[in-house]
Amino acid sequence: LWRFGYSARLLKTNHFRTAASNTSFPAVWMLLAQYSGTVPACFVVVKKNTFFTMPETVPETDKTNLELYSPHPEVRGMTQLNRAAFNRTVVVPVLKVKKEVVNTLLKSLKHTVLQRPGLKRVVEDPEDEDGRLVILDPHKIPEFSLGESEQEVLKQLNVRPEVSKYNLELTYENFKSEEILRAVLPEGQEVTSGFSRVGHIAHLNLRDHQLPYRYLIGQVIIDKNPGITCVVNKTSIIDSTYRNFQMEVLAGESNLVTKVKENNIAYELDFSTVYWNPRLSTEHSRIVELLKPGDVLLDVFAGIGPFAIPAAKKKCRVFANDLNPESYRWLLHNCKLNKVDNKIKAFNMDGRDFLLGPVREELSKELPLLKEEQKTSFHIVMNLPALAIEFLDVFRHLLVGEPCSTAALPTVHCYGFSKHDDPAKDIQERAEASLGTSLAGRCSTYLVRNVAPNKEMLCISFQIPADVLYKRPCPDEAKPASKRLCTSEDFSEEKLPS
Repeated sequence: LWRFGYSARLLKTNHFRTAASNTSFPAVWMLLAQYSGTVPACFVVVKKNTFFTMPETVPETDKTNLELYSPHPEVRGMTQLNRAAFNRTVVVPVLKVKKEVVNTLLKSLKHTVLQRPGLKRVVEDPEDEDGRLVILDPHKIPEFSLGESEQEVLKQLNVRPEVSKYNLELTYENFKSEEILRAVLPEGQEVTSGFSRVGHIAHLNLRDHQLPYRYLIGQVIIDKNPGITCVVNKTSIIDSTYRNFQMEVLAGESNLVTKVKENNIAYELDFSTVYWNPRLSTEHSRIVELLKPGDVLLDVFAGIGPFAIPAAKKKCRVFANDLNPESYRWLLHNCKLNKVDNKIKAFNMDGRDFLLGPVREELSKELPLLKEEQKTSFHIVMNLPALAIEFLDVFRHLLVGEPCSTAALPTVHCYGFSKHDDPAKDIQERAEASLGTSLAGRCSTYLVRNVAPNKEMLCISFQIPADVLYKRPCPDEAKPASKRLCTSEDFSEEKLPS
């Protein structure tokens, strides 16, 4: 579950536990989707071909081969994919029946008949053109012997309760990606079959012990996931400056320019030069839902526009910035692609310079014009979790004067990582240290996702306190207010008038 970024807190909730305990495994994933808004991209149904050989009747006491879900053991340690090496013959139990009773029999023995995706449950009987062979689950019929309830069903349908032995020929196509990788990697080692999907690209984060098998892993993912034509593995940590990382193409084409769709909006990007994380789709939507038409969004680390573009489509005024020249280029491209280029002012600046320049200019111009009854809100998004909290000190005395309305103070949504036992407390304390004030009772924290078992990504949201944002005229009777500006010390308890 960590692999897909689902929260351990979600799995521990009483509501989820109760629902999951009474639900089949596929439905559990749908419950996860209900809570998180996403379904793991690797759960794709693939149709496969299956080959069969002649059956033979055997004594009911014979043991069955239970290796139905395991490739041939000789593939262990393979580093270059050889699909033919996965072929194996598995002995399974079958019932010989007339074709006219097949459908009734399948319904009556639905818990006993083979239910493996990609494998046929019914095949022709080579010894009787009017007959069919119904394949039973070898795990349910381990001794090739039917139970009393199954025998009663067969008696009512006039079917001989004799179980035959059938040689089922399995190939590479019949095995799932995780089964293949579990058979190839050393026993006891963690198997990777999960990945992030970005258009036609599958993005892996392989562990050291998996690297010798990386090219095989890449090819298996392409084979088992329709639409994936390129597999890459991250080879370095994310660069804090441009938020991209070095990667190696493991399999498929080397084209890393791709197109994705998130929340019904299309984006195009070069995955090798810009940052894109499909696991943030729900978070992008959450923030945009807070905005109303006419609001102003100031996106400090905008990337290619996942906050900015949907906000502009919602008829908000948007200022979007990113330091990475490639992100800026794709931001402009996606603004035109989505026909919002006339609603977004884009910048290619350092985040601090953007806050001290265009953001301060816009707030200085617009905030004094707002009246108490006006509903326009200003939202500042700072999605650079590795560093964003360090930028909060920019808001100290960013503006000069008196706030026209407490309600008009901008709301900041700042992201950060935490490895602390109490990540919400950690994020708040670090934000308070940068702002130089307490946020107790004036902020909210939201768990975005689990980056790793001991690393959380959170968002802290708060209105910038007026005494932080504004450098006010001093209450000094000796000098006109217009002649002297005060500092935070002038508003200490001892200096304020009674």
